[in-house]
Amino acid sequence: MSGNKLENLNVASQETLITPEALKKEMPLSEKAADTVAKGRQAIYDIMDGKDHRLFVVVGPCSIHDVEAARDYATRLKKLADEVSDTLLIVMRVYFEKPRTTVGWKGLINDPHLNDTFDIEQGLHIGRRLLLDINELGLPAATEALDPISPQYLQDTIAWSAIGARTTESQTHREMSSGLSMAIGFKNGTDGSLDVAVNAMKSVSHPHSFLGIDQQGQVAIIRTKGNNYGHVVLRGGGGKPNYDSVSVALCEQALEKSGLRKSIMIDCSHANSSKDPAIQPLVMQDVTHQILEGNSSIQSLMVESNINWGNQSIPDNLADLKYGVSITDACIDWPTTEKAIRDMREKLKDVLPKRKVG
Repeated sequence: MSGNKLENLNVASQETLITPEALKKEMPLSEKAADTVAKGRQAIYDIMDGKDHRLFVVVGPCSIHDVEAARDYATRLKKLADEVSDTLLIVMRVYFEKPRTTVGWKGLINDPHLNDTFDIEQGLHIGRRLLLDINELGLPAATEALDPISPQYLQDTIAWSAIGARTTESQTHREMSSGLSMAIGFKNGTDGSLDVAVNAMKSVSHPHSFLGIDQQGQVAIIRTKGNNYGHVVLRGGGGKPNYDSVSVALCEQALEKSGLRKSIMIDCSHANSSKDPAIQPLVMQDVTHQILEGNSSIQSLMVESNINWGNQSIPDNLADLKYGVSITDACIDWPTTEKAIRDMREKLKDVLPKRKVG
């Protein structure tokens, strides 16, 4: 029996993708954009090391589907970031890949035209162009590292990355994260368990060897040094939030017991808000109160925010899409975002410089 009757039986087609090297040559980082990435990464390192008293806040749409609306949002966010920069380091959430429990729209890279054509090469071009533009503004960007191949195309534009609740337990993602060039946030499990995030932080700090691709698109053995800037993201789970002071204290104990960095990010969305965007500002207020009461482990937050409130389904006629409204999880709108961030800055601006992290 010939081999071609034994393999690829369920593969409909294959096509060669542009190499990371070629995409970057086509769309290089400018000196200003590269400076934004480098300074953003270093500022996050310094916050996690206790050298910078600020909090870093990853804020932006649940996912990007309209690049013009994303540029509009980025322009607004840059102005706000400058305004609060003495207290908060603002990093824009620029998520292109969406994990799905079953099926659904997988994000701008996979399906940039929102019509199941899966024009992935075009998606990579569109995504990289947007990231270059955002960094050109002087605004650092954050994303979720979901596909283990796409970081080779885009991670030179990213200041902070997340590993989602569905993939924190994945060996592939832990190995990949050990080689990424920025701080990595690991979300607790969808059931609320801390174990998967704690184990991921242990794993990512060690060197790994695994299969991947190089800049020329060739399959390669990737050998990493380990990443010392893994940290936990509390996002709730199992129908319960875990941003409260008791949950944070339990997380601190788990990290200390494992000899890990006590650096915690609070995800104000997902189970921490019961997927109700109106609760996100209340979570931010609670976190602010915890810091005012002496907490020293919460160093960052994540907020799902867009130009307009809520979310929408993808309509049959894409012309019917509402501007600046999420097509995945519901987000708070821009006025609510401004108010919540300004309120946090006002309450913490005199407290954070005196806070001792460690």
